[in-house]
Amino acid sequence: METVIEIKNLTKYYGKILGVADLNLEITKGEIFGFMGPNGAGKTTTIRCLLDFIRPTSGSVSILGMDAQKKSREIKRHVGFLPSDVRLYEKLTGEQLIKYEEGFIRKSTYAKDLVERLGAELDKKVSQLSKGNKQLVAIVLALMNKPEVLIMDEPTTALDPVKQSIFYEILEEMKDQGTTIFFSSHRLPEVHRMADTVGMIKDGKLVKVQTIEDLEAKEIRTVEIRLRGKCDPDDFKLPGVQRIERISEGVRLTMTGDINPLIHKLGEYDLVDIEISHATVEDFFMGLYEGKEG
Repeated sequence: METVIEIKNLTKYYGKILGVADLNLEITKGEIFGFMGPNGAGKTTTIRCLLDFIRPTSGSVSILGMDAQKKSREIKRHVGFLPSDVRLYEKLTGEQLIKYEEGFIRKSTYAKDLVERLGAELDKKVSQLSKGNKQLVAIVLALMNKPEVLIMDEPTTALDPVKQSIFYEILEEMKDQGTTIFFSSHRLPEVHRMADTVGMIKDGKLVKVQTIEDLEAKEIRTVEIRLRGKCDPDDFKLPGVQRIERISEGVRLTMTGDINPLIHKLGEYDLVDIEISHATVEDFFMGLYEGKEG
């Protein structure tokens, strides 16, 4: 597979404060790569180095075989970027912004389709738009020239569920056409929905890289168990159980993998209620921080 984004030993310090440390990644053509981690983990620092907005302390970055620093201007002709904090010219309308963007590259044949599908408002000045509608205009600007590479930082935080679903469909179409997509997120459901491969980062260091199939196979769950009578939390130190917390009348577990050993263990108790749900990203990363990622 053709490597489109390559990061080698990337390290960035802000003075004495670490942004990222010794980061290595390879992302191939047509891949959707989810860069996942809690706020402050180093996701945005990595994206800024990719786009040459900031320079690394050491290491290198290349996109489409070009050095991100030496060929920064040329790379940007092939890359669409959607920031987490959208800032557009407040006095211009969405339509004017699209025409402005076309002045740098070429007239877009895709912008109209994006606008119609997303319902982006183009006739109002940016200053009059809600945060969600600003995000829609920014999405159109990032995607309108069908970039070979799309880089996004927390791309859907301002979108309602309907717009998110439409946006995901558009990204899947772009992937099918060969676009390579790199996006950051701290939202586990979004990563599940979008990514082919997931890189997990904490404290500026890459924890692991795995396919979404491997991640989903872990079946990350939160299980709340309510019982009659006393229970010993140590009874629930079973394979796949990452965390055990006491709650009123029972325990809450964060676990992965096969749930059958837990079901068998519950047969020893007088069960009142059990609730099983996907773990939150906080639960998941707590497991990483405690060295129990599985």
